Amino acid sequence: MIDPSIDTSATAWIAPSAELYGDIRLGQGVSIWPKSVLRVEETHISVGEFTNLQDFVMVHFGSTGASEFGAYCSITHHTTIHGAIIGDCCLIGINATIMDGARIGANSIVAGNSIVREGMEIPANSIVAGVPAKIVATRNNYVENKLNALAYHENAQAYARGYYRRWSDDDFKSTMADHKIRLEAEQT
Repeated sequence: MIDPSIDTSATAWIAPSAELYGDIRLGQGVSIWPKSVLRVEETHISVGEFTNLQDFVMVHFGSTGASEFGAYCSITHHTTIHGAIIGDCCLIGINATIMDGARIGANSIVAGNSIVREGMEIPANSIVAGVPAKIVATRNNYVENKLNALAYHENAQAYARGYYRRWSDDDFKSTMADHKIRLEAEQT
């Protein structure tokens, strides 16, 4: 169910089983995968261009405000985001929870099963893990994280056409290799 007031015209694909309610702002190329729920009765949820919210992601606003996602993020399966801000080119691992007022800096990775506490500020280029989450490494994850988002964009475009095997296509690997070369050049 998609609230009819939400503009989905620029998205790549939204699964029929996804549920979106309230003031939700979706950027170009966004994909929202099966069983995801985005619900906002106050403030808003914004999803930046080419970001993917994978199967069973749950997003709500928090006591400190909106949930916002930058561009080229991958929010992986079973993740919960509650009133947090996610920077560009982030990867949020499977079953992670990010709580009210937390901020994740660009090019960061939150490891699967981590819990990012209320108000925690994660600087750009961080890798965080644990319960509660702590910074365990610093590394620019721009190329890898953006590549992941582009792979999901490729897949979403295929799903929109009713084709569910894009990643098994021979040309997929070469397309991704071309993206990697371009992104590595961008980063330098």
